[in-house]
Amino acid sequence: MALAFDEFGRPFIILKEQEQKSRLRGLDAQKANIAAGKAVARILRTSLGPKGMDKMLQSPDGDVTITNDGATILEQMDVDNQIAKLMVELSRSQDYEIGDGTTGVVVLAGALLEQAEKLLERGIHPIRIAEGYELASRIAVENLEGIAQKFEFGPSNIEPLVQTCMTTLSSKIVNRCKRDMAEIAVKAVLAVADLERKDVNLDLIKVEGKVGGKLEDTELVYGIIVDKDMSHPQMPKRIEDVNIAILTCPFEPPKPKTKHKVDIDTVEKFQTLRLQEQKYFDDMVQKCKDVGATLVICQWGFDDEANHLLMHRNLPAVRWVGGVELELIAIATGGRIVPRFQELTPDKLGKAGLVREKSFGTTKDRMLYIEHCANSRAVTIFIRGGNKMMIEETKRSIHDALCVARNLILNNSIVYGGGSAEIACSIAVEAAADRYPGVEQYAIRGFADALDSIPMALAENSGLQPIETLSAVKSEQIKENNPFCGIDCNDVGTNNMREQNVFETLIGKQQQILLATQVVKMILKIDDVISPAEY
Repeated sequence: MALAFDEFGRPFIILKEQEQKSRLRGLDAQKANIAAGKAVARILRTSLGPKGMDKMLQSPDGDVTITNDGATILEQMDVDNQIAKLMVELSRSQDYEIGDGTTGVVVLAGALLEQAEKLLERGIHPIRIAEGYELASRIAVENLEGIAQKFEFGPSNIEPLVQTCMTTLSSKIVNRCKRDMAEIAVKAVLAVADLERKDVNLDLIKVEGKVGGKLEDTELVYGIIVDKDMSHPQMPKRIEDVNIAILTCPFEPPKPKTKHKVDIDTVEKFQTLRLQEQKYFDDMVQKCKDVGATLVICQWGFDDEANHLLMHRNLPAVRWVGGVELELIAIATGGRIVPRFQELTPDKLGKAGLVREKSFGTTKDRMLYIEHCANSRAVTIFIRGGNKMMIEETKRSIHDALCVARNLILNNSIVYGGGSAEIACSIAVEAAADRYPGVEQYAIRGFADALDSIPMALAENSGLQPIETLSAVKSEQIKENNPFCGIDCNDVGTNNMREQNVFETLIGKQQQILLATQVVKMILKIDDVISPAEY
Protein backbone atom coordinates (compact mmCIF):
# COMPACT_ATOMS: atom_id res chain seq x y z
CA MET A 1 0.00 0.00 0.00
CA ALA A 2 1.27 3.51 -0.82
CA LEU A 3 -0.02 7.03 -0.31
CA ALA A 4 0.09 9.46 -3.26
CA PHE A 5 -1.30 12.90 -4.12
CA ASP A 6 -2.98 14.15 -7.31
CA GLU A 7 -2.33 17.55 -8.96
CA PHE A 8 -4.81 19.24 -6.61
CA GLY A 9 -3.10 17.91 -3.49
CA ARG A 10 -5.82 15.35 -2.71
CA PRO A 11 -4.44 12.13 -1.16
CA PHE A 12 -5.28 8.69 -2.57
CA ILE A 13 -4.10 5.18 -1.71
CA ILE A 14 -2.44 2.80 -4.21
CA LEU A 15 -3.02 -0.89 -3.42
CA LYS A 16 -0.30 -3.15 -4.78
CA GLU A 17 -2.28 -6.36 -5.02
CA GLN A 18 -0.56 -7.66 -8.11
CA GLU A 19 2.03 -9.57 -6.04
CA GLN A 20 -0.70 -11.32 -4.07
CA LYS A 21 -2.51 -12.53 -7.20
CA SER A 22 -1.74 -16.11 -8.13
CA ARG A 23 -2.42 -17.84 -11.42
CA LEU A 24 -5.00 -20.63 -11.37
CA ARG A 25 -3.44 -24.01 -12.05
CA GLY A 26 -4.42 -27.67 -11.94
CA LEU A 27 -7.70 -28.62 -10.29
CA ASP A 28 -8.55 -25.00 -9.40
CA ALA A 29 -8.21 -23.97 -13.06
CA GLN A 30 -10.39 -26.88 -14.18
CA LYS A 31 -13.09 -26.03 -11.62
CA ALA A 32 -13.02 -22.36 -12.68
CA ASN A 33 -13.36 -23.41 -16.33
CA ILE A 34 -16.26 -25.73 -15.53
CA ALA A 35 -17.99 -22.94 -13.56
CA ALA A 36 -17.74 -20.61 -16.60
CA GLY A 37 -19.19 -23.25 -18.94
CA LYS A 38 -22.02 -24.07 -16.52
CA ALA A 39 -22.91 -20.37 -16.19
CA VAL A 40 -23.48 -20.10 -19.96
CA ALA A 41 -25.51 -23.34 -20.05
CA ARG A 42 -27.66 -22.12 -17.13
CA ILE A 43 -28.70 -19.05 -19.15
CA LEU A 44 -29.97 -21.18 -22.05
CA ARG A 45 -31.54 -23.96 -19.96
CA THR A 46 -34.81 -22.05 -19.47
CA SER A 47 -35.14 -21.50 -23.26
CA LEU A 48 -35.24 -25.23 -24.10
CA GLY A 49 -38.36 -26.86 -25.52
CA PRO A 50 -41.83 -25.75 -26.68
CA LYS A 51 -42.54 -24.00 -23.36
CA GLY A 52 -39.10 -22.41 -23.11
CA MET A 53 -38.84 -18.73 -22.19
CA ASP A 54 -37.53 -15.96 -24.47
CA LYS A 55 -34.56 -13.71 -23.72
CA MET A 56 -34.47 -9.97 -24.35
CA LEU A 57 -31.05 -8.76 -25.47
CA GLN A 58 -30.10 -5.10 -25.68
CA SER A 59 -27.16 -4.07 -27.84
CA PRO A 60 -24.83 -1.16 -26.90
CA ASP A 61 -26.60 1.11 -29.42
CA GLY A 62 -30.03 0.40 -27.91
CA ASP A 63 -31.36 -2.21 -30.40
CA VAL A 64 -33.51 -4.84 -28.70
CA THR A 65 -33.71 -8.49 -29.79
CA ILE A 66 -36.24 -10.96 -28.35
CA THR A 67 -35.45 -14.60 -29.12
CA ASN A 68 -35.13 -18.11 -27.68
CA ASP A 69 -32.71 -19.29 -30.39
CA GLY A 70 -29.56 -20.47 -28.58
CA ALA A 71 -27.12 -19.39 -31.29
CA THR A 72 -28.59 -15.87 -31.47
CA ILE A 73 -28.61 -15.42 -27.66
CA LEU A 74 -24.95 -16.42 -27.34
CA GLU A 75 -23.93 -14.49 -30.47
CA GLN A 76 -25.31 -11.25 -29.06
CA MET A 77 -24.10 -11.77 -25.48
CA ASP A 78 -20.95 -9.86 -24.53
CA VAL A 79 -18.77 -12.76 -23.32
CA ASP A 80 -15.24 -12.07 -21.99
CA ASN A 81 -14.31 -15.40 -20.43
CA GLN A 82 -12.39 -17.63 -22.85
CA ILE A 83 -14.13 -20.85 -21.74
CA ALA A 84 -17.54 -19.20 -22.09
CA LYS A 85 -16.44 -18.22 -25.64
CA LEU A 86 -15.89 -21.93 -26.36
CA MET A 87 -19.57 -22.52 -25.50
CA VAL A 88 -20.53 -19.71 -27.89
CA GLU A 89 -18.42 -21.38 -30.61
CA LEU A 90 -20.11 -24.71 -29.80
CA SER A 91 -23.56 -23.23 -30.41
CA ARG A 92 -22.33 -21.54 -33.61
CA SER A 93 -20.89 -24.84 -34.91
CA GLN A 94 -24.23 -26.58 -34.38
CA ASP A 95 -25.98 -23.69 -36.17
CA TYR A 96 -23.61 -23.81 -39.17
CA GLU A 97 -23.63 -27.59 -39.51
CA ILE A 98 -27.25 -28.47 -38.67
CA GLY A 99 -29.16 -25.19 -38.18
CA ASP A 100 -31.24 -26.52 -35.29
CA GLY A 101 -30.58 -27.77 -31.72
CA THR A 102 -28.35 -24.82 -30.77
CA THR A 103 -29.87 -24.55 -27.27
CA GLY A 104 -29.86 -28.29 -26.56
CA VAL A 105 -26.16 -28.71 -27.42
CA VAL A 106 -25.11 -26.05 -24.87
CA VAL A 107 -27.43 -27.45 -22.16
CA LEU A 108 -25.95 -30.93 -22.74
CA ALA A 109 -22.38 -29.56 -22.59
CA GLY A 110 -23.24 -27.78 -19.31
CA ALA A 111 -24.62 -31.03 -17.84
CA LEU A 112 -21.50 -32.95 -18.91
CA LEU A 113 -19.32 -30.32 -17.19
CA GLU A 114 -21.44 -30.59 -14.04
CA GLN A 115 -20.95 -34.37 -13.94
CA ALA A 116 -17.22 -33.93 -14.65
CA GLU A 117 -16.92 -31.62 -11.64
CA LYS A 118 -18.36 -34.31 -9.34
CA LEU A 119 -15.92 -36.87 -10.77
CA LEU A 120 -12.95 -34.51 -10.32
CA GLU A 121 -13.90 -34.06 -6.65
CA ARG A 122 -13.79 -37.85 -6.27
CA GLY A 123 -10.18 -37.79 -7.44
CA ILE A 124 -10.61 -39.11 -10.98
CA HIS A 125 -8.08 -37.72 -13.44
CA PRO A 126 -9.54 -35.40 -16.15
CA ILE A 127 -7.97 -37.51 -18.94
CA ARG A 128 -9.83 -40.57 -17.64
CA ILE A 129 -13.09 -38.58 -17.59
CA ALA A 130 -12.47 -37.38 -21.16
CA GLU A 131 -11.81 -40.98 -22.32
CA GLY A 132 -14.98 -42.19 -20.59
CA TYR A 133 -17.02 -39.44 -22.23
CA GLU A 134 -15.59 -40.39 -25.63
CA LEU A 135 -16.61 -44.05 -25.16
CA ALA A 136 -20.07 -43.03 -23.92
CA SER A 137 -20.63 -40.68 -26.87
CA ARG A 138 -19.90 -43.53 -29.31
CA ILE A 139 -22.37 -45.79 -27.50
CA ALA A 140 -25.02 -43.03 -27.59
CA VAL A 141 -24.51 -42.32 -31.32
CA GLU A 142 -24.73 -46.04 -32.17
CA ASN A 143 -27.90 -46.35 -30.06
CA LEU A 144 -29.45 -43.39 -31.92
CA GLU A 145 -28.88 -45.21 -35.22
CA GLY A 146 -30.55 -48.28 -33.72
CA ILE A 147 -33.73 -46.42 -32.66
CA ALA A 148 -33.89 -44.16 -35.77
CA GLN A 149 -36.55 -44.67 -38.40
CA LYS A 150 -36.51 -43.81 -42.09
CA PHE A 151 -39.46 -42.32 -43.91
CA GLU A 152 -40.14 -41.82 -47.57
CA PHE A 153 -41.21 -38.49 -48.99
CA GLY A 154 -41.47 -36.84 -52.38
CA PRO A 155 -42.95 -33.81 -54.14
CA SER A 156 -46.42 -35.37 -53.76
CA ASN A 157 -45.92 -36.58 -50.15
CA ILE A 158 -44.46 -33.79 -48.04
CA GLU A 159 -46.29 -34.57 -44.79
CA PRO A 160 -43.30 -36.23 -43.00
CA LEU A 161 -41.13 -33.19 -43.79
CA VAL A 162 -43.87 -30.81 -42.60
CA GLN A 163 -44.30 -32.72 -39.31
CA THR A 164 -40.55 -32.54 -38.56
CA CYS A 165 -40.41 -28.81 -39.35
CA MET A 166 -43.44 -28.28 -37.09
CA THR A 167 -41.48 -29.86 -34.20
CA THR A 168 -38.70 -27.31 -34.78
CA LEU A 169 -41.13 -24.39 -34.95
CA SER A 170 -43.13 -25.48 -31.87
CA SER A 171 -40.48 -23.97 -29.58
CA LYS A 172 -40.45 -20.65 -31.45
CA ILE A 173 -42.49 -17.49 -31.10
CA VAL A 174 -44.32 -18.40 -34.37
CA ASN A 175 -45.77 -21.64 -32.98
CA ARG A 176 -49.39 -20.45 -33.29
CA CYS A 177 -49.12 -20.78 -37.09
CA LYS A 178 -46.40 -23.44 -37.21
CA ARG A 179 -48.32 -25.57 -39.73
CA ASP A 180 -48.38 -22.78 -42.35
CA MET A 181 -44.74 -21.86 -41.71
CA ALA A 182 -43.61 -25.49 -41.92
CA GLU A 183 -45.42 -25.96 -45.25
CA ILE A 184 -43.84 -22.78 -46.65
CA ALA A 185 -40.36 -23.92 -45.53
CA VAL A 186 -40.77 -27.42 -47.01
CA LYS A 187 -42.15 -26.15 -50.34
CA ALA A 188 -39.30 -23.64 -50.59
CA VAL A 189 -36.66 -26.32 -49.97
CA LEU A 190 -38.26 -28.76 -52.44
CA ALA A 191 -38.39 -25.97 -55.07
CA VAL A 192 -34.59 -25.52 -54.95
CA ALA A 193 -33.61 -29.16 -54.11
CA ASP A 194 -32.06 -31.67 -56.47
CA LEU A 195 -33.65 -34.85 -55.07
CA GLU A 196 -31.58 -37.20 -57.28
CA ARG A 197 -28.27 -35.81 -56.01
CA LYS A 198 -29.73 -35.09 -52.54
CA ASP A 199 -28.42 -31.56 -52.79
CA VAL A 200 -30.05 -28.35 -51.49
CA ASN A 201 -28.68 -24.86 -52.13
CA LEU A 202 -30.25 -22.63 -49.45
CA ASP A 203 -28.69 -19.54 -51.11
CA LEU A 204 -31.46 -19.79 -53.73
CA ILE A 205 -34.08 -19.15 -51.02
CA LYS A 206 -34.39 -15.46 -50.22
CA VAL A 207 -36.12 -14.49 -46.97
CA GLU A 208 -37.60 -10.98 -47.12
CA GLY A 209 -39.67 -9.19 -44.48
CA LYS A 210 -41.88 -6.11 -44.31
CA VAL A 211 -43.44 -4.61 -41.16
CA GLY A 212 -47.23 -4.59 -41.28
CA GLY A 213 -49.95 -7.17 -41.76
CA LYS A 214 -50.08 -10.30 -39.63
CA LEU A 215 -47.98 -13.43 -39.39
CA GLU A 216 -50.59 -15.44 -41.32
CA ASP A 217 -49.98 -13.16 -44.36
CA THR A 218 -46.51 -14.71 -44.82
CA GLU A 219 -46.29 -16.20 -48.31
CA LEU A 220 -44.02 -18.20 -50.58
CA VAL A 221 -43.35 -16.55 -53.95
CA TYR A 222 -41.99 -18.69 -56.79
CA GLY A 223 -39.74 -15.93 -57.99
CA ILE A 224 -37.89 -12.96 -56.54
CA ILE A 225 -39.15 -10.04 -54.43
CA VAL A 226 -37.07 -6.87 -54.55
CA ASP A 227 -37.57 -4.05 -52.05
CA LYS A 228 -37.65 -1.45 -54.86
CA ASP A 229 -40.23 0.20 -57.11
CA MET A 230 -40.29 1.49 -60.68
CA SER A 231 -37.92 4.44 -61.14
CA HIS A 232 -40.72 6.71 -62.50
CA PRO A 233 -44.22 6.92 -60.97
CA GLN A 234 -45.84 6.90 -64.45
CA MET A 235 -44.17 3.65 -65.56
CA PRO A 236 -46.52 0.62 -65.78
CA LYS A 237 -47.02 -1.27 -62.50
CA ARG A 238 -47.73 -4.64 -64.13
CA ILE A 239 -45.85 -6.14 -67.10
CA GLU A 240 -46.44 -9.59 -68.60
CA ASP A 241 -44.05 -11.77 -70.67
CA VAL A 242 -41.08 -9.67 -69.67
CA ASN A 243 -37.59 -9.64 -71.21
CA ILE A 244 -35.29 -8.29 -68.51
CA ALA A 245 -31.95 -6.57 -69.14
CA ILE A 246 -29.83 -6.95 -65.96
CA LEU A 247 -27.17 -4.22 -65.96
CA THR A 248 -24.26 -3.32 -63.71
CA CYS A 249 -23.33 -0.27 -65.83
CA PRO A 250 -24.82 3.15 -64.99
CA PHE A 251 -27.25 5.05 -67.25
CA GLU A 252 -25.04 8.12 -67.51
CA PRO A 253 -22.34 9.55 -69.80
CA PRO A 254 -18.83 8.13 -69.22
CA LYS A 255 -16.60 10.08 -66.85
CA PRO A 256 -12.78 10.27 -66.92
CA LYS A 257 -11.19 8.54 -63.94
CA THR A 258 -8.71 11.39 -63.40
CA LYS A 259 -9.56 14.87 -62.13
CA HIS A 260 -11.11 16.99 -64.86
CA LYS A 261 -12.68 20.36 -65.48
CA VAL A 262 -14.86 21.58 -68.39
CA ASP A 263 -14.82 25.29 -69.22
CA ILE A 264 -17.98 26.51 -70.99
CA ASP A 265 -17.88 30.16 -72.03
CA THR A 266 -20.58 30.35 -74.71
CA VAL A 267 -24.19 29.29 -75.07
CA GLU A 268 -23.33 27.26 -78.18
CA LYS A 269 -20.79 25.15 -76.25
CA PHE A 270 -23.33 24.45 -73.52
CA GLN A 271 -25.91 23.50 -76.18
CA THR A 272 -23.40 21.13 -77.83
CA LEU A 273 -22.57 19.52 -74.46
CA ARG A 274 -26.26 19.05 -73.65
CA LEU A 275 -26.99 17.49 -77.04
CA GLN A 276 -23.98 15.17 -76.71
CA GLU A 277 -25.19 14.05 -73.26
CA GLN A 278 -28.69 13.48 -74.61
CA LYS A 279 -27.22 11.43 -77.47
CA TYR A 280 -25.44 9.20 -74.93
CA PHE A 281 -28.73 8.57 -73.13
CA ASP A 282 -30.53 8.00 -76.46
CA ASP A 283 -27.96 5.43 -77.55
CA MET A 284 -28.13 3.58 -74.21
CA VAL A 285 -31.93 3.38 -74.24
CA GLN A 286 -31.95 2.43 -77.94
CA LYS A 287 -29.48 -0.43 -77.33
CA CYS A 288 -31.83 -1.85 -74.69
CA LYS A 289 -34.83 -1.46 -77.03
CA ASP A 290 -32.97 -3.02 -79.99
CA VAL A 291 -32.21 -6.27 -78.18
CA GLY A 292 -35.90 -6.58 -77.18
CA ALA A 293 -35.73 -5.66 -73.49
CA THR A 294 -39.08 -4.68 -71.93
CA LEU A 295 -37.67 -4.02 -68.42
CA VAL A 296 -34.27 -2.74 -67.28
CA ILE A 297 -32.92 -3.63 -63.82
CA CYS A 298 -29.82 -1.58 -63.00
CA GLN A 299 -27.38 -1.87 -60.10
CA TRP A 300 -26.66 1.85 -60.22
CA GLY A 301 -28.82 4.94 -60.30
CA PHE A 302 -29.58 7.28 -63.19
CA ASP A 303 -30.49 10.94 -63.19
CA ASP A 304 -33.86 12.54 -63.93
CA GLU A 305 -33.06 13.10 -67.62
CA ALA A 306 -32.39 9.40 -68.20
CA ASN A 307 -35.43 8.46 -66.12
CA HIS A 308 -37.63 10.82 -68.16
CA LEU A 309 -36.26 9.43 -71.44
CA LEU A 310 -36.86 5.82 -70.33
CA MET A 311 -40.46 6.65 -69.46
CA HIS A 312 -41.06 8.37 -72.83
CA ARG A 313 -39.53 5.44 -74.73
CA ASN A 314 -41.86 3.01 -72.84
CA LEU A 315 -38.97 1.18 -71.21
CA PRO A 316 -39.76 0.56 -67.51
CA ALA A 317 -36.70 0.54 -65.25
CA VAL A 318 -35.68 -0.26 -61.66
CA ARG A 319 -32.58 1.30 -60.13
CA TRP A 320 -30.30 0.78 -57.11
CA VAL A 321 -30.82 -3.01 -56.97
CA GLY A 322 -28.22 -4.75 -54.77
CA GLY A 323 -25.66 -7.23 -56.08
CA VAL A 324 -27.13 -10.26 -54.24
CA GLU A 325 -30.61 -9.50 -55.62
CA LEU A 326 -29.17 -9.11 -59.14
CA GLU A 327 -27.57 -12.55 -58.91
CA LEU A 328 -30.83 -14.15 -57.70
CA ILE A 329 -32.80 -12.38 -60.47
CA ALA A 330 -30.27 -13.64 -63.04
CA ILE A 331 -30.56 -17.24 -61.68
CA ALA A 332 -34.37 -17.11 -61.57
CA THR A 333 -34.92 -15.52 -65.01
CA GLY A 334 -32.10 -17.34 -66.79
CA GLY A 335 -30.49 -14.02 -67.76
CA ARG A 336 -26.89 -12.82 -67.70
CA ILE A 337 -25.54 -9.84 -65.75
CA VAL A 338 -24.24 -7.36 -68.34
CA PRO A 339 -21.35 -5.03 -67.33
CA ARG A 340 -21.31 -2.87 -70.55
CA PHE A 341 -24.01 -1.74 -72.98
CA GLN A 342 -21.86 -2.93 -75.89
CA GLU A 343 -22.16 -6.53 -74.62
CA LEU A 344 -25.98 -6.50 -74.43
CA THR A 345 -27.44 -9.18 -76.74
CA PRO A 346 -30.91 -10.85 -76.93
CA ASP A 347 -29.62 -14.16 -75.51
CA LYS A 348 -28.45 -12.38 -72.31
CA LEU A 349 -31.97 -11.21 -71.41
CA GLY A 350 -33.82 -12.87 -68.54
CA LYS A 351 -37.41 -14.01 -68.99
CA ALA A 352 -40.30 -13.77 -66.53
CA GLY A 353 -44.03 -14.31 -66.98
CA LEU A 354 -45.06 -11.41 -64.73
CA VAL A 355 -43.44 -8.42 -63.05
CA ARG A 356 -45.72 -6.41 -60.76
CA GLU A 357 -45.37 -3.66 -58.21
CA LYS A 358 -47.30 -4.17 -54.97
CA SER A 359 -48.20 -1.48 -52.40
CA PHE A 360 -48.63 -2.15 -48.67
CA GLY A 361 -51.18 -0.60 -46.32
CA THR A 362 -51.61 3.16 -46.12
CA THR A 363 -47.87 3.80 -46.46
CA LYS A 364 -46.05 4.40 -49.73
CA ASP A 365 -44.02 1.20 -49.30
CA ARG A 366 -43.82 -0.73 -52.56
CA MET A 367 -42.08 -3.93 -53.58
CA LEU A 368 -41.41 -5.53 -56.94
CA TYR A 369 -42.52 -9.13 -57.56
CA ILE A 370 -40.78 -11.04 -60.37
CA GLU A 371 -42.84 -14.23 -60.90
CA HIS A 372 -43.32 -17.16 -63.32
CA CYS A 373 -39.60 -17.12 -64.09
CA ALA A 374 -37.85 -19.25 -66.70
CA ASN A 375 -35.98 -21.07 -63.92
CA SER A 376 -38.25 -21.55 -60.91
CA ARG A 377 -35.35 -22.76 -58.72
CA ALA A 378 -35.10 -19.42 -56.95
CA VAL A 379 -37.87 -18.61 -54.47
CA THR A 380 -38.64 -15.95 -51.87
CA ILE A 381 -40.32 -16.32 -48.48
CA PHE A 382 -42.05 -13.02 -47.77
CA ILE A 383 -42.70 -12.49 -44.03
CA ARG A 384 -45.22 -10.06 -42.56
CA GLY A 385 -45.45 -9.13 -38.89
CA GLY A 386 -46.55 -6.50 -36.41
CA ASN A 387 -43.07 -5.14 -35.68
CA LYS A 388 -39.41 -5.45 -36.66
CA MET A 389 -38.54 -7.76 -33.75
CA MET A 390 -41.31 -10.19 -34.75
CA ILE A 391 -40.07 -10.29 -38.34
CA GLU A 392 -36.43 -10.86 -37.31
CA GLU A 393 -37.43 -13.71 -34.95
CA THR A 394 -39.64 -15.24 -37.68
CA LYS A 395 -36.67 -15.10 -40.08
CA ARG A 396 -34.55 -17.01 -37.55
CA SER A 397 -37.35 -19.57 -37.02
CA ILE A 398 -37.82 -20.05 -40.78
CA HIS A 399 -34.03 -20.50 -41.15
CA ASP A 400 -34.14 -23.35 -38.60
CA ALA A 401 -37.09 -24.98 -40.40
CA LEU A 402 -35.31 -24.67 -43.79
CA CYS A 403 -32.18 -26.31 -42.32
CA VAL A 404 -34.23 -29.19 -40.86
CA ALA A 405 -35.96 -29.81 -44.22
CA ARG A 406 -32.56 -29.73 -45.96
CA ASN A 407 -31.09 -32.21 -43.44
CA LEU A 408 -33.98 -34.61 -44.04
CA ILE A 409 -33.38 -34.50 -47.79
CA LEU A 410 -29.68 -35.28 -47.18
CA ASN A 411 -30.52 -38.06 -44.69
CA ASN A 412 -34.15 -39.11 -44.21
CA SER A 413 -33.61 -40.80 -40.80
CA ILE A 414 -35.48 -39.39 -37.80
CA VAL A 415 -35.57 -39.96 -34.05
CA TYR A 416 -38.46 -38.98 -31.82
CA GLY A 417 -38.29 -35.77 -29.76
CA GLY A 418 -39.55 -34.72 -26.34
CA GLY A 419 -36.35 -36.05 -24.75
CA SER A 420 -37.20 -39.66 -25.74
CA ALA A 421 -33.95 -40.11 -27.72
CA GLU A 422 -31.84 -38.80 -24.81
CA ILE A 423 -33.61 -41.09 -22.30
CA ALA A 424 -33.11 -44.11 -24.61
CA CYS A 425 -29.41 -43.22 -24.99
CA SER A 426 -29.06 -42.71 -21.23
CA ILE A 427 -30.46 -46.21 -20.56
CA ALA A 428 -28.15 -47.74 -23.21
CA VAL A 429 -25.05 -45.90 -21.90
CA GLU A 430 -25.87 -46.84 -18.26
CA ALA A 431 -26.20 -50.51 -19.26
CA ALA A 432 -22.92 -50.42 -21.20
CA ALA A 433 -20.95 -48.92 -18.26
CA ASP A 434 -20.67 -52.34 -16.52
CA ARG A 435 -18.69 -53.72 -19.48
CA TYR A 436 -15.74 -51.40 -18.71
CA PRO A 437 -13.61 -52.45 -15.72
CA GLY A 438 -11.57 -49.23 -15.35
CA VAL A 439 -12.43 -45.87 -13.81
CA GLU A 440 -13.89 -44.87 -17.20
CA GLN A 441 -17.13 -46.54 -16.10
CA TYR A 442 -17.71 -43.68 -13.63
CA ALA A 443 -17.41 -41.17 -16.48
CA ILE A 444 -19.73 -43.29 -18.65
CA ARG A 445 -22.35 -43.28 -15.87
CA GLY A 446 -21.84 -39.53 -15.49
CA PHE A 447 -22.49 -39.17 -19.24
CA ALA A 448 -25.77 -41.12 -18.84
CA ASP A 449 -26.82 -38.78 -16.01
CA ALA A 450 -25.93 -35.74 -18.17
CA LEU A 451 -28.16 -37.02 -21.00
CA ASP A 452 -31.07 -37.01 -18.52
CA SER A 453 -30.63 -33.25 -18.08
CA ILE A 454 -32.33 -32.54 -21.46
CA PRO A 455 -35.68 -34.26 -20.64
CA MET A 456 -35.43 -32.86 -17.10
CA ALA A 457 -35.09 -29.30 -18.46
CA LEU A 458 -38.03 -29.91 -20.82
CA ALA A 459 -40.20 -31.05 -17.89
CA GLU A 460 -39.07 -28.14 -15.71
CA ASN A 461 -39.79 -25.55 -18.43
CA SER A 462 -43.24 -27.08 -19.01
CA GLY A 463 -44.23 -26.62 -15.36
CA LEU A 464 -44.01 -30.36 -14.50
CA GLN A 465 -42.21 -32.00 -11.57
CA PRO A 466 -38.84 -32.71 -13.27
CA ILE A 467 -37.51 -35.71 -11.27
CA GLU A 468 -40.94 -37.36 -10.91
CA THR A 469 -41.77 -36.94 -14.63
CA LEU A 470 -38.36 -38.19 -15.79
CA SER A 471 -38.50 -41.25 -13.49
CA ALA A 472 -41.99 -42.19 -14.75
CA VAL A 473 -40.99 -41.86 -18.44
CA LYS A 474 -37.72 -43.74 -17.92
CA SER A 475 -39.44 -46.66 -16.18
CA GLU A 476 -42.07 -46.71 -18.97
CA GLN A 477 -39.31 -46.95 -21.60
CA ILE A 478 -37.61 -49.83 -19.74
CA LYS A 479 -40.84 -51.76 -19.00
CA GLU A 480 -42.32 -51.47 -22.51
CA ASN A 481 -38.93 -51.47 -24.30
CA ASN A 482 -40.30 -48.46 -26.16
CA PRO A 483 -37.71 -45.76 -27.11
CA PHE A 484 -40.47 -43.37 -28.25
CA CYS A 485 -41.63 -42.37 -24.74
CA GLY A 486 -40.75 -38.75 -23.92
CA ILE A 487 -41.90 -35.76 -21.90
CA ASP A 488 -45.47 -34.65 -22.66
CA CYS A 489 -44.65 -30.92 -22.75
CA ASN A 490 -47.91 -29.89 -24.47
CA ASP A 491 -50.20 -31.86 -22.10
CA VAL A 492 -51.63 -33.99 -24.91
CA GLY A 493 -52.22 -36.92 -22.59
CA THR A 494 -49.73 -39.43 -23.99
CA ASN A 495 -45.96 -39.81 -23.55
CA ASN A 496 -45.61 -41.57 -26.90
CA MET A 497 -43.82 -39.09 -29.18
CA ARG A 498 -44.70 -41.13 -32.27
CA GLU A 499 -48.40 -40.57 -31.58
CA GLN A 500 -47.72 -36.86 -30.93
CA ASN A 501 -45.75 -36.58 -34.23
CA VAL A 502 -42.74 -35.03 -32.50
CA PHE A 503 -39.76 -35.75 -34.77
CA GLU A 504 -36.13 -34.65 -34.86
CA THR A 505 -33.45 -35.35 -37.46
CA LEU A 506 -31.02 -38.15 -36.65
CA ILE A 507 -27.95 -36.23 -37.89
CA GLY A 508 -28.94 -33.20 -35.79
CA LYS A 509 -29.18 -35.27 -32.60
CA GLN A 510 -25.93 -37.15 -33.30
CA GLN A 511 -24.13 -33.87 -34.01
CA GLN A 512 -25.37 -32.46 -30.68
CA ILE A 513 -23.85 -35.33 -28.70
CA LEU A 514 -20.56 -35.39 -30.63
CA LEU A 515 -20.01 -31.61 -30.53
CA ALA A 516 -20.89 -31.30 -26.82
CA THR A 517 -18.51 -34.18 -25.93
CA GLN A 518 -15.73 -32.66 -28.05
CA VAL A 519 -15.92 -29.25 -26.36
CA VAL A 520 -16.21 -30.70 -22.84
CA LYS A 521 -13.11 -32.86 -23.45
CA MET A 522 -11.23 -29.74 -24.55
CA ILE A 523 -12.30 -27.81 -21.42
CA LEU A 524 -11.32 -30.71 -19.12
CA LYS A 525 -7.81 -30.83 -20.59
CA ILE A 526 -7.11 -27.15 -19.79
CA ASP A 527 -5.24 -26.98 -16.47
CA ASP A 528 -3.57 -23.56 -16.73
CA VAL A 529 -4.81 -20.18 -17.99
CA ILE A 530 -2.01 -17.81 -18.99
CA SER A 531 -2.80 -14.16 -19.71
CA PRO A 532 -0.78 -12.15 -22.32
CA ALA A 533 0.90 -10.08 -19.56
CA GLU A 534 2.54 -13.21 -18.12
CA TYR A 535 4.77 -14.18 -21.06
